[in-house]
Amino acid sequence: MGKNIAVVLTDYFEDSEYTEPAQSFKEAGHKLTVIEKEKGKTLKGKQGQASVDVDASIDEVSPADFDALLIPGGFSPDILRADQRFVSFAKSFMDEKKPVFAICHGPQLLITAKTLDGRSATGYTSIRVDLENAGAKFQDKEAVVCQNQLVTSRTPDDIPAFTRESLNLLG
Repeated sequence: MGKNIAVVLTDYFEDSEYTEPAQSFKEAGHKLTVIEKEKGKTLKGKQGQASVDVDASIDEVSPADFDALLIPGGFSPDILRADQRFVSFAKSFMDEKKPVFAICHGPQLLITAKTLDGRSATGYTSIRVDLENAGAKFQDKEAVVCQNQLVTSRTPDDIPAFTRESLNLLG
């Protein structure tokens, strides 16, 4: 039975960090809901290759509606973490021990949510110090799985491992 996966996304996301995992999740029978501030808006990837329509506004969803959370990288997570609604949304998945998949700059949202203390994680090289300052145990690996809940990866090159480990957690 497919799982409902929330995707928090806004403009300037890293194209492949959304499109490739999303395609794999859908092929495995899971349903994705793209969430942003404005339902119906079309988001543009920072490489200009992908455009994604927003399925729901952050104001009309609840973490209880979803089984897992996907946070693609690029500039999107840094923009989203300035909005407390997205920070609280992500925090709730971590607090409730629901699967969270964050790649590249994706963990920035989890840093702001103060949910990485004592967790093993990875991310893009430029956020390593931020992850460490947030209490994460940084590992320079293509995919880090922590407490059978959190999957993090570093760059688009890690997408195959990121997707594999994420699908393993979804069961």
